[in-house]
Amino acid sequence: MRRTPESGYTLIELVVAIVVLAIAVAGVIAGLAAVAVNSADDMVSEQANAIAAAYLNEVLQKPFGANDGQALRPNLDVVDDYAGLTNVGVQDQTGSAVAGLSQFTVVVTVTPTALGAVPAAEAREVDVTVTYPGGLSVLSGYRTQHP
Repeated sequence: MRRTPESGYTLIELVVAIVVLAIAVAGVIAGLAAVAVNSADDMVSEQANAIAAAYLNEVLQKPFGANDGQALRPNLDVVDDYAGLTNVGVQDQTGSAVAGLSQFTVVVTVTPTALGAVPAAEAREVDVTVTYPGGLSVLSGYRTQHP
């Protein structure tokens, strides 16, 4: 009776293959973890941009006019009333806090600015700055006395 060599892998070959596979899987997992962290940062940044856009739209929809001394957000009825508005934690137009957005701080500045042929007395630059842990977002817009 003749002996035939057994086909298959040796124990050492299997151990080497498992080690190589483990290293490859660890590299893939590390790459996915880095993508997940950046994705979360991007989401917070986009949320800050959306908050800034909402505040900017609110201000720019108000009529042009001089500050009439209103201080409470629901009473802000002209663009200049928003100068210096600071909300620690996002608030809606009625002044109520928006749940889950307390880590954002919103600051609105309104500055007389000449805009092309429109003199500074008839134009306002509105800047909305939203700060959050790890960054900030700034959006700007203009409101003129002319519709």
